[in-house]
Amino acid sequence: MSSPKISVADLSKHATPEDCWVLVNGKVYDLSNFAPSHPGGADMVYAYAGKDGTAVYNQYHSASLIEKTLSPAEVKGEFDESTITSTWLEAQKAELASSPDPNEKPPLDAIINLDDFEKAFAATGSKKANAYIEGASNDLLTLQANKTHWQRLFFRPRVMRNVSVVNTSSTLLGVKVRMPIWICPMGIAKTAGPEGEAALAKGAASSGIVHCVSTTASMGVEEIVGATGSDWPFFYQLYVDKQRHKTEAVLRQLAALPQIKALFVTADLAVVSKREADERVRVQATVSVYANGAKSGIDKKGGGLARSTGSFIDWSLNWDDLAWLRRHTKLPIVVKGIQSAADAKTAMELGCAGIVVSNHGGRALDGAPSTLLVLLEIRRDCPEVYDRLEVFVDGGVRRGSDILKAVLLGARGVGVGRPFQCSVAYDTEGVEHCAGIIQDELETAMRLCGITDLDKVRGDISWLNTAELAPLLPTTSNARGGLWRRLFGARL
Repeated sequence: MSSPKISVADLSKHATPEDCWVLVNGKVYDLSNFAPSHPGGADMVYAYAGKDGTAVYNQYHSASLIEKTLSPAEVKGEFDESTITSTWLEAQKAELASSPDPNEKPPLDAIINLDDFEKAFAATGSKKANAYIEGASNDLLTLQANKTHWQRLFFRPRVMRNVSVVNTSSTLLGVKVRMPIWICPMGIAKTAGPEGEAALAKGAASSGIVHCVSTTASMGVEEIVGATGSDWPFFYQLYVDKQRHKTEAVLRQLAALPQIKALFVTADLAVVSKREADERVRVQATVSVYANGAKSGIDKKGGGLARSTGSFIDWSLNWDDLAWLRRHTKLPIVVKGIQSAADAKTAMELGCAGIVVSNHGGRALDGAPSTLLVLLEIRRDCPEVYDRLEVFVDGGVRRGSDILKAVLLGARGVGVGRPFQCSVAYDTEGVEHCAGIIQDELETAMRLCGITDLDKVRGDISWLNTAELAPLLPTTSNARGGLWRRLFGARL
């Protein structure tokens, strides 16, 4: 015999911190004992005592999380929708960020480039989600440089080539991919759409590319890799926690997941930068991060979601810690956040499997060089880095032709972040569409350039005209700088 359903009257009786029942996805849960340990703070739970917390719960958590967290005794039963009253519905109102308007979202077939995804999300996503996804540091100097510098690097096409068949396939750290791109780890993807990281995982797998799972994901890593229903490979982005034992626990967790093929250790964000758009949008709802329990909130600096949920990051991380990481993982280690040729060379000398030339999408130090300039600097000052480890790059990539430019400079793989995060608003189909746009643009750029196989031209800068960007590189007096000058006629 099934248990009786919980009525509105019964639910409303349990509306205090000491006796806190909450409706989530059609079931009523007793959160009285759980609330004080809630990663997002007890007040977030108490705000929905005796009420329906479904909407805010689903915005930031996977549906299965609550059942995994609570004991069977705390699952009180199914909710009886027939008992809903207008008075109870009125009590559900809360001070939350504005919700997306599905009537304003353009149909997916109207999205024809990556910028369109961001424009669509700007019109239909919540103010807070937009500020988190699109925001960057201070005056946005590095954010803008990331984008514009790709536009200032020109091709030197060859014609009369048979380009009827082109090959975009490659390998990233041993992983076979349909094209050399990976989805950057943005974190809290449920701010963009209800499927969250599951959409990114499924879309990446069906498109033949790799999703790099974020430490600050809104879903557990097991759930994300399990979303594909296959053994499709993933990378994992790691923020080192101030409480090192927590990071060690994450590494043990990853060791049990054969789908995780590499560890991308973020090094460019010792502290979360000042992201003013994020700070200005203040909401009362508290957001928790699945993996580490960091919570958001409002203080005198503002309401920055990124800043408050990133407070756990270890400021003391340094090159010596690579030895510590290697004691706790067998995964290939990739240092993410390289912003100079000097650090690229250090990573090479310390035996890293790879590096990501990155400035956190303009979210770290404002005024740092664009990632394209760093690729050029490495090519000029220590080109051996490209031969001895795998070089990845992200930041400002919006066209398939940008992928081709990066590969011609020597990059093994290229990360795309914001457009994919915004595509989650269209669920898995949106992620697949985003990848499809890149694939089509990449193939078109290759044909128009006279290139038929990406792997065969990696590192061949004879296909590029770097003259407009070369003067922006830091000065050098070494012999390689002289060679660069003779080849390209640029003043350095």
